[in-house]
Amino acid sequence: MQTMLALLFGSAMGLSLGLTGGGGSILAVPLLVYGLGMELRAAVAVSLAVVGLTALFGATIQARSGQVLWRAGMLLGGGGIVAAPLGARLGAAMPDDMVLILFAVLMIVVGVRMARGSSDAPELPLGRFRCPRGDDGRPQPTLACMAKLAAAGALAGVLSGFFGVGGGFLLVPALVWVGSVRIEHALATSLVAIALISVSGFAANVGAAGQISLSVAALFGAGGAAGMIIGARLKRYLSPQVLSRVFAAVAIVAGFYVVMQVVL
Repeated sequence: MQTMLALLFGSAMGLSLGLTGGGGSILAVPLLVYGLGMELRAAVAVSLAVVGLTALFGATIQARSGQVLWRAGMLLGGGGIVAAPLGARLGAAMPDDMVLILFAVLMIVVGVRMARGSSDAPELPLGRFRCPRGDDGRPQPTLACMAKLAAAGALAGVLSGFFGVGGGFLLVPALVWVGSVRIEHALATSLVAIALISVSGFAANVGAAGQISLSVAALFGAGGAAGMIIGARLKRYLSPQVLSRVFAAVAIVAGFYVVMQVVL
């Protein structure tokens, strides 16, 4: 039974990751904790390992269509690699219930933002905070632009190490609003950064994870890869607005579910 659940929940996470370009990673920890009965720190470590591998797999798929902006992805990922251990230390120092409550709040906030479609709003009046964009739609590699992307990656890295998420809900808006990247490129490029950040977050969390069931983690990861393939193909036929609203509803419901599990 647990074998089927691990595959099923991994597929659900991978499907969301493929459809939303990173946002789906926020579902991994609740699925592992409440669906498969893992301890929180073990779930954080497994989540980062699986999300990182799934994101890497998805990035290779997206790269074939030329959607990945490698330089921007590496800058975001580089900032996140440095900062993820800080998030892991903060998370390990807090009670599990407090981390779960904060995680639930994060899920609800992300869900509300996605419901409003803010991740697909590239014309915000950010002025000088935005990177200049070339005729090819790519951010120009100025020193200021690279610093802004690395800083955004560092913030995502802290949250990744703390909560065990990939950080796509921050990386995609950062690419669109600050990097002046088109949404289709942002969704694909975020997968590169997620893969890099997750490696650092996993390394920082695995020591506090205790005993991890490698078989469950492997099955969850296999399901995630299968879900990623399906999600990447389905995304071609679904509008971004529909995807955002469906994922927003799932994230909000899951957030309230986590709150009830902790409080009751």
